[in-house]
Amino acid sequence: MHRRTIQVNTHGEGEIVNLTPPVAETVSESGVREGLANIFVSGSTAAVTTIEYEPGVLSDLCRALSVIAPEGIPYAHDAAWGDGNGRSHVRAAIVGPSLTVPIIGGKLACGTWQQIVLLELDVRSQRQRTVHITVMGEEH
Repeated sequence: MHRRTIQVNTHGEGEIVNLTPPVAETVSESGVREGLANIFVSGSTAAVTTIEYEPGVLSDLCRALSVIAPEGIPYAHDAAWGDGNGRSHVRAAIVGPSLTVPIIGGKLACGTWQQIVLLELDVRSQRQRTVHITVMGEEH
């Protein structure tokens, strides 16, 4: 098993950060040829998924999340804590904090246009996110 932790600075709600390069680098460092890479973001207002990292679909994803958990409606979390990020927690829970990608022949088994991304969903203007990358498998 090989693990790497990275820090990602984000600049506000809706930012989408391409994590594919540091994940691929971690897989390469690990020497694993066949196995799995798990990517996990600590925190309950960020998420990890895959998407084509292209402006149109990134915009579509942000719009879809705003429909699922819209701004401007009451959230029980906001009433309890007063921090205004109830929608952030809901969006993060729907997408999820982690992703597991197969490693085949020493490479991530992502599709041609598929990238691994971090979604910043919190309403605060700046955050530092901790992302844990764990690689498990067989070395050849």
